[in-house]
Amino acid sequence: MDVMSTGVIAYYVLIASRNGLFTPIISNVKNVRYADPVPQAVILTAIVIGFSIQALMLVGVMKLARDNPTLESNEIEKNNTP
Repeated sequence: MDVMSTGVIAYYVLIASRNGLFTPIISNVKNVRYADPVPQAVILTAIVIGFSIQALMLVGVMKLARDNPTLESNEIEKNNTP
């Protein structure tokens, strides 16, 4: 999931890096094409969500490793069945 998310973010960065676009800030440049800041905000949000998902999965893996010191899925299921 993280690899897919990173790939999408890298793709957006690739298509957003076009020459001739300026950032929409106060400057003396008139009548130019401005870069749209909305995709930048979406990508920043995707990065933050990706980090939070990774942290949540890490907590789940840490709890699973603490309760079950094995990598065998059959043993983990047997230990967690009521």
